[in-house]
Amino acid sequence: MNTSPTIREYRYERKFRVEDLDDVQVRMLVKRHPSIFYSPYPPRYINNLYLDTLNMGNYHANVSGVGERQKARIRWYGDLFGKITKPVLEFKVKDGLVGAKYSYPFPTFSFDTSFSQKGFQKLIANADLPDDVRWQLRGMSVVLCNRYYRWYYVTKDEKYRVTVDKEMRYYHIRQTGNHFRHQFLDPKAIVVELKYARELDPYADKIAGFFPFIITRNSKYITGIEQVYQ
Repeated sequence: MNTSPTIREYRYERKFRVEDLDDVQVRMLVKRHPSIFYSPYPPRYINNLYLDTLNMGNYHANVSGVGERQKARIRWYGDLFGKITKPVLEFKVKDGLVGAKYSYPFPTFSFDTSFSQKGFQKLIANADLPDDVRWQLRGMSVVLCNRYYRWYYVTKDEKYRVTVDKEMRYYHIRQTGNHFRHQFLDPKAIVVELKYARELDPYADKIAGFFPFIITRNSKYITGIEQVYQ
């Protein structure tokens, strides 16, 4: 039984929310960058179920900008609904401006109108997870689903990565009886993220400076909560 997480080392993520260009224009800017970004693999849909405590502790910590904060989510790719195979449990941990990700395999489950918090807790109880992780999840519930389409780019030396996201859609998740009608689509926004290792930060301004975008504090989790819980 292997319960050790896959750990992505601490790195910077510079985020840009773009509303005056479409995805074709944004991707053209990335492709024309002097650092020569290329696509390592095809674009795909990303789906997330975000978990939080009863008092929405993760949400409030991220809104207030607490130095050490985290987000917990279940992630998978492709179709949003149906039998979800090979989902991954992720804890995204932030320390100031840098972040790391701890990932654990999660059991197959069905995401449809039968989805409930009670059923999700049964998944957690039977999951191959470290005891401390399982204990933490027992105090949390699924509060939000989001889905978006992502393109991937990386420099030839693989030191800098850029992702371009569109079609950000958010769903309110109830304790039971989920019909996914309470949703919000962010139709115009394109989110660009520049990602790189901590030691590369002194050189990142040259990469970011080519883009005519303004760095923003953009969190899909915060956006989703504030839209579907209004």
